[in-house]
Amino acid sequence: MQQFRASVAREFEQVNQLIIEQLQSNVPMVENVGHYIVDAGGKRLRPLLVLLTGAALGRCDAAHIKFAAVIEFIHTATLLHDDVVDISSLRRGRPTANAEFGNAPSVLVGDFLYTRAFQLMVQLQDMDLLRHMADTTNTIAEGEVLQLTRAGDADTTEAQYLDVITRKTAILFAAGCYGAARLGGQSDHTCQIMLDFGLNLGIAFQMVDDILDYDGAAATMGKNVGDDLSEGKPTLPLIYTLARGREDEQALVRRAIAHQSAADIEQIVAAVQRCGALDHTRAEARRYRDLAMARLSELPPGIARGALEQITALAVDRDH
Repeated sequence: MQQFRASVAREFEQVNQLIIEQLQSNVPMVENVGHYIVDAGGKRLRPLLVLLTGAALGRCDAAHIKFAAVIEFIHTATLLHDDVVDISSLRRGRPTANAEFGNAPSVLVGDFLYTRAFQLMVQLQDMDLLRHMADTTNTIAEGEVLQLTRAGDADTTEAQYLDVITRKTAILFAAGCYGAARLGGQSDHTCQIMLDFGLNLGIAFQMVDDILDYDGAAATMGKNVGDDLSEGKPTLPLIYTLARGREDEQALVRRAIAHQSAADIEQIVAAVQRCGALDHTRAEARRYRDLAMARLSELPPGIARGALEQITALAVDRDH
């Protein structure tokens, strides 16, 4: 990731500083929880996409820095809320905020980060972009609720799965890239190119995350293997196994989803690998990666576009 940041290193550091500044509050618990999750690091992929999109289109300025912080705050807020809903105990290699501070502080600080993001958005004084981000955040919330209603539902279809990950994950990738183009004064056509790029990249990224839940190592990923299964999430590897696996494998997966249990994780990992579910999911991720790459090919060549292409390739070929 450090290599990809090189062309926007100064701006990236300014984003980090702005995030720290905006975490200031006269309520100590807000700062404690906020710093805990922000200091955990992570890829900072979404704000990096904002900066690289701006640079690739010829302009990365103070507005892009502020907007990158907006995107990261919204993402961080969703993580805080997700971990409470999913009863997660590990993220980025250490206890989740809810495990460390409790559920109530995590939810409320998540709310603080959402509202801080929109305070920053107002400062950008772009009503159309503010409207777009309000719609995006609403769609993310709907995606989270939709995922919750699908939990334990072994009859979830591939189309329904795609709808969930588009709403809860890909839409924020798309908004970051779209907003960066808009803040750079680009045409509606170019803004649409970047929205399409972000959406396809986000879908590919989430599909690989879902693969890693059955083909990764906890130490590398920074979260527990089988977390999705214990939450009853019918992700694409499981949906494919339910359609193409042997009868005993289908029964095993169906039971695990319905009971929201990872007790049989070893047998389920063997099943998704044997029937080709991971290969199918990775092929789908590569298809969306290629769609994202096709949109990038319409941008002017340069260092920042090259970094976006490398990130898009890495989104599929990664182990965490």
